Amino acid sequence: MTSATQTIEHKRIYEISPSRKLAMGIAELLIALVILFGFVLNSAPGTLTRFVMTPGGIDVGTMGDWIIPTRSTLIALLIITTAIGIYQLIRGFGRATNGMIGLCGLFLIFGFLTWQAGGTSVNLAGMLASAVLLAVPITLGAFSGVLSERAGVVNIAIEGMMLMGSMFGALIGSITNSTWIGLLAAILSGMLLSLLHAVLSIKYKINQIISGTVINIFSAGMTAFISQKYLQTNQALNNPPLFPRIPIPGLANIPLLGPILFNTNVFVYLMFILLVVIQVALFSTRWGLRLRSVGEHPRAADTLGIDVIKTRYVAVILSGLVAGLAGGFFTLGSVGRFNEGMTAGKGFIGLAAMIFGNWRPLGAIGAGFLFGFADAIGSKLSLLGSVIPPQIMAMAPYVITMIVLAGFIGKGDMPAADGEPYDKE
Repeated sequence: MTSATQTIEHKRIYEISPSRKLAMGIAELLIALVILFGFVLNSAPGTLTRFVMTPGGIDVGTMGDWIIPTRSTLIALLIITTAIGIYQLIRGFGRATNGMIGLCGLFLIFGFLTWQAGGTSVNLAGMLASAVLLAVPITLGAFSGVLSERAGVVNIAIEGMMLMGSMFGALIGSITNSTWIGLLAAILSGMLLSLLHAVLSIKYKINQIISGTVINIFSAGMTAFISQKYLQTNQALNNPPLFPRIPIPGLANIPLLGPILFNTNVFVYLMFILLVVIQVALFSTRWGLRLRSVGEHPRAADTLGIDVIKTRYVAVILSGLVAGLAGGFFTLGSVGRFNEGMTAGKGFIGLAAMIFGNWRPLGAIGAGFLFGFADAIGSKLSLLGSVIPPQIMAMAPYVITMIVLAGFIGKGDMPAADGEPYDKE
């Protein structure tokens, strides 16, 4: 079973068809053309771009500003992106295909920022710190999807689980005046909804998309009702404490990286901890091999004595745990109160990040950072005096995701039995 699963995964990851190599190479060259005609040819020689490398309000881990020649930097990005596209057309990147198109997308975003800030300055470190925080719910949503879908259960109810988690995190956190109890309530609410999704889709074999949609609708309605009935009329029930910054001694003093990664709130640290735990558990343990085998070949797994039903239940409930944690971020780690619909589709974006990341935690966090960086830039465009609406820049990662979903990389590493109910004979 082990060798068969590994052989199938190896073939699916490394065999890239000529048509897909061509499509990916063309997409990367199109990005190079945008950099050329949109930025390089519209930049003035001798212009400098100043990036401030210390987030505002931080007095540890400071460093000097980064001043770069605008046009030369854009030309360097153009050359690298073009080389990536040409190499993709000739040989292809195999397993690194998603990563390379994501890198080209990052070059596009950074090129735009360099061009837009030419002749002026922008706080790049502050933008990166914002990007990390904006990436937290997306990345956790992607992790939630990876856990569920690796076992063969599609979970589009992540959005609803996150929304319910954010509401209960605010409510219980306000009542107890405790961030940790509020976070526990957020996690438990996500797990309860995931248990409902598991019962509907695994035991009763209801279409998993329909089951997830029902949970999303239920969560939207229930949170709106509780908010209007209780939270808006009694502000004491919607005033939870926020997790403070927790600087890590020594690491927080590292220039640039310290203020961004090691002087932040607990959700960022939990995100990185979960990255390691999920990556190791899924791909380096017997438990992970059994879970993945259930998502690939449940009949063969059952024949070898693996309890397919139990494994899928555990995977979906763990998925709800992570989704509830993501929901708690909104009210306990960011906003400090619950607002109706405050997750704003981040659960669905997390699923897109999961697909972009090829159903792997490492790829998912990379996609989450790309999405978060684009969102952070969009919020800064008005400060830069840009004539381009911020929504246009915010579209960049989603356009790249649509390229992925359009089939340019095929089915990637999607579990073979994903979304298929299992009937035990």
